[in-house]
Amino acid sequence: MQPTHNTLSENIRGQSVDLLNKHLAAAIDLHAQVKQAHWNVRGPGFIAVHELFDKVAVAVEDYSDIMAERAGALGGGAQGTVQVAAENSFLIPYPLRVADCNEHVFAVSSAFAAFGQSAREAIGLATHYGDAVTADLFTEVSRGIDRQLWFVESHRAPK
Repeated sequence: MQPTHNTLSENIRGQSVDLLNKHLAAAIDLHAQVKQAHWNVRGPGFIAVHELFDKVAVAVEDYSDIMAERAGALGGGAQGTVQVAAENSFLIPYPLRVADCNEHVFAVSSAFAAFGQSAREAIGLATHYGDAVTADLFTEVSRGIDRQLWFVESHRAPK
């Protein structure tokens, strides 16, 4: 940890930095998964889904940024390399042989749901640590992930 005038204890800051880096790794993975879908989607809904995935990827990249910057603000460091993300992401690997729009929508939705669930759990953990600001950050991320999930799932055919 770097020296800082932040008034949270080093213990709280360290726990929060670890939590942020866990989610940073998964967010980098999520971004890559959405770009994988963006590059490989095929089918009648191609252009709408292709463009949606590009916009969703930008949103995920923004979430990565705020988590990494919070880690730095707490005196920690962001561990945001692709190698670290591949090693530490809690998301399931993206299916590489997918082409159909519906299959991509399902795969991306599943990844968003898993990330969203973990972000909601992180709110409770950060609160338990005594770091209300990091809890608030995860509330913002969770809200955004749920919104992006809604956008993606809206491309599924209604039952």
